[in-house]
Amino acid sequence: MTRQGRKKEKKPSFEPGLIPAPGHLLVWRDSQHFDRWQDLPCTLCGQPTPMRSHAGEPVHKACAEDWITANPVEARLGRFASDLTPKPTSKSKAKGQGDHS
Repeated sequence: MTRQGRKKEKKPSFEPGLIPAPGHLLVWRDSQHFDRWQDLPCTLCGQPTPMRSHAGEPVHKACAEDWITANPVEARLGRFASDLTPKPTSKSKAKGQGDHS
């Protein structure tokens, strides 16, 4: 039950971003890609992994990148994608550093 006048905050949806070109790396920085409680078999190699795709599919990031390289046409359907890039803050713009120190 919520207090009167307060709205229950809804967690933002976990939307995929761009699909990297074959041979490029996925950007998975969101914590929702990591299940700290359970390793499940990777859908591509079968080895245990705590990593999850945007759809919740257990998969190693490296396996997903290799799959994109091996299946460039199917990859455009968005099975594996990078995270949405956050908007740069004015502080990082001022320093000109972007995402790196």
